[in-house]
Amino acid sequence: MRFFTAFSFCLLLTQSFAQDTTRISLLFAGDVMGHDSQIASAFDPQKKAYDYTSCFQFVRPYVDSVDLAIANLEVTLAGPPFKGYPQFSSPDELAITLKDIGFDALVTANNHCVDRGRKGLERTISMLDSFKIAHTGTFIDSASRLNETPLIMEKNGFRLAVLNYTYGTNGISVTKPNIVNHLDTAMMRQDLLKTKEAKPDVIIVFTHWGDEYQSLPSKWQKDLTEFCFKNGAQLVIGAHPHVLQPMEWRKEKNQFVAYSLGNYVSGQRKRYTDGGAMAYLELKKINYAADSALVTIDSAGYYLSWVYRTVDAHKDYYILPVDGQPHLNFIKDTESRASYKVFVEDSRLLFRKFSKNVEEMKRMPVGYAEPPPLEGP
Repeated sequence: MRFFTAFSFCLLLTQSFAQDTTRISLLFAGDVMGHDSQIASAFDPQKKAYDYTSCFQFVRPYVDSVDLAIANLEVTLAGPPFKGYPQFSSPDELAITLKDIGFDALVTANNHCVDRGRKGLERTISMLDSFKIAHTGTFIDSASRLNETPLIMEKNGFRLAVLNYTYGTNGISVTKPNIVNHLDTAMMRQDLLKTKEAKPDVIIVFTHWGDEYQSLPSKWQKDLTEFCFKNGAQLVIGAHPHVLQPMEWRKEKNQFVAYSLGNYVSGQRKRYTDGGAMAYLELKKINYAADSALVTIDSAGYYLSWVYRTVDAHKDYYILPVDGQPHLNFIKDTESRASYKVFVEDSRLLFRKFSKNVEEMKRMPVGYAEPPPLEGP
């Protein structure tokens, strides 16, 4: 009897200190653009419909294999006429494909979100809602912003909060009652305070900021990053410069910033603008009790990706993960192969010199398959 009592006490003591550890994988992608050449490439004249499937086919395993994936939608879904720069409106099929390959949420506060005025902003929101794609950054009115800020995403026992802001809207006024989140520190402080009260495991701030085509973050970007961290954010993900900028994993503070993920897909072909990076993070949550948990960034890395435009009559677009010879074999012409190699060398040099504690991922995702060589002239 005395042995049974002692055993029961030890069992209860062990259970009271038991730890339940869970994990979640995250992927962040940069600017999803829709230039005229991309729209033309996606059109199937026989079906008289748009199809972006082939463009994203090789990055699909990278997106689909993680628990949560988020990208910056830098176009409107304003309906026809479809147009690229300077006032973007892409076919709905672009967003449908993003969901199909595994993106769980899109951020919409950027300098092109009101390219088509009130109609464009509201139709974009309406279409994303109809496709059941979570989103944040732009809102129909103040009531929807109040009810939908922050964006809460739950997976694997994690509760993540997402906020999104832009530096501006290219001088185009936001039509009332629509709201676009701007990088206003007073508003951001209020949002972060409200978000902390919701008790998420992690707060993610997705920012549209910085100087275009600059490979290093500005002082303003750095200051805003510190502001976000000081007010409760753990992850800061940047977009807008259309080129890569460094990433930092501050292990001792449990913080991560990617100043710019570059172009995920676009029609821009100049050096530095023809690719980007997918930031990959794993979070670990140790549950000590029902209301006590420790959440940490367990790993942080990136996959480089390059946008290939074929030189044949179709001029098709493909996002190619940078994983060595397999995708290089897919690129048919000599000039494109050279551009691919330059992008890879530039990107690795930038990250090697200026990134901190963030390494290029070597592990291929589940479902990865080597692409076949292109056929034809």
